[in-house]
Amino acid sequence: MNAPVLPSLAHPDPATVERRPLVTLVLPCFNEAAVLREHYAEITAYLATLQAGWRFEILLIDDGSVDATGATAAAMGTNEVPLRVIHHPGNFGLGQAFKTAFAASRGDYVVTLDIDLSYAPEHIGRLLEAIRTQRAKLALASAYMEGGTVSNVPWLRRTLSIWGNRFLRIFARGGLSTLTCMVRAYDGPFVRALVLRSTGMEIMPEIIYKTMVMRGRIVEVPAELDWSRQMQAGPARVSSMRIWRHVLSTIVSGFMLRPFALMMAPGLALLVLSVWLSGRLAWRVIEALPAAAGGWSQALSTVLAAHPHAPLACATSGVLAVLLLGLGLVALQTKRYFEDLYHLGVTLRAASLGEIRREPR
Repeated sequence: MNAPVLPSLAHPDPATVERRPLVTLVLPCFNEAAVLREHYAEITAYLATLQAGWRFEILLIDDGSVDATGATAAAMGTNEVPLRVIHHPGNFGLGQAFKTAFAASRGDYVVTLDIDLSYAPEHIGRLLEAIRTQRAKLALASAYMEGGTVSNVPWLRRTLSIWGNRFLRIFARGGLSTLTCMVRAYDGPFVRALVLRSTGMEIMPEIIYKTMVMRGRIVEVPAELDWSRQMQAGPARVSSMRIWRHVLSTIVSGFMLRPFALMMAPGLALLVLSVWLSGRLAWRVIEALPAAAGGWSQALSTVLAAHPHAPLACATSGVLAVLLLGLGLVALQTKRYFEDLYHLGVTLRAASLGEIRREPR
């Protein structure tokens, strides 16, 4: 629902309003009734400190919560920032919540923030400053880059997050420290033109990959990830994080970022193994040759009698190596075709939406 603006801004100077970019703040929610009202008040209080340079609207996406999240969100009102609440009839996933929000957004910039405030509201200002001053299409909050910190995160979650991002970094270009964090700022017209397919957590690396395809600039901002609030909330707050599904989506995302690498690496390893086994077999035949009265054929027979499975191992590893390397090359070619077609499709989509790519103000 839309709430009235502050009385002090009821009749602003039109020229001043025009100079302030509109920011859509996206808050995806799933079973967040325990913290929603308190954290929302904290967020809007912080946004009030940014009003001199920015205008805001808030999109709260209730992704099929089974607690009182939907009712709490619908009953909330604010005199500071216009609020719209969109309810999903079921739990469609974080990716679908973002796609819904991006389509409904109207801002020159779009900022996504977790309502649990594991990243404090102050990250909003840092991200907006970075994306505007560095003329980027995407700004990432990174707790794993130099200057970032991680506090009070359970050991398992922290370990999986760190190694998941390291895994993705191997396959992504640009040397980014964090590819899975949802706290980000986007150029509004740019993100609305992107064609996204993921419905879960894998949408985070997907957006990065497709921003790279579109040659959009990506920057990172040091961030502080702090789980103190979640630890204090205890069992009253039902977490929407599904750890092992997230692990699987990270692996799938790595394949999406660079599918040929995941085939070429084992293919090259098998090729090296095949060459090594073949060389070892040949060397044993040479060693047996002086004692073989029948020459090469007898030496080979002697070695095969002692190692009957050696030829099968050589042939199997060699064939698998060729297959994987071939599939890797096909994947590389397919990826290049996809990127060309995707670039063209997004360009046409941006034109049809009237959101031709432009630099942020």
